[in-house]
Amino acid sequence: MSSGGFLKELQVIGEKLLLKLQRLPKADPVEIVCFCVILLFIVTVLVMMVIACSCCCYSCCTCGGRPDHRRRKMQVRPAAH
Repeated sequence: MSSGGFLKELQVIGEKLLLKLQRLPKADPVEIVCFCVILLFIVTVLVMMVIACSCCCYSCCTCGGRPDHRRRKMQVRPAAH
């Protein structure tokens, strides 16, 4: 998909969402609850993605952008008696 087609698709989705939001005050209570549940699901997924990406980046790199070599796993050898 070209970037122009992708932007056009995003614009169409945005217009549908705006139209839905404009009709929401006049909607049935069931429709309002369904819309809120879908919106809550989308927000939850986005928040979980941000948390997962930040945890992954934090465990791989320090704040300076360099890997933390002190956290490298070391092989444990049995003690000689």
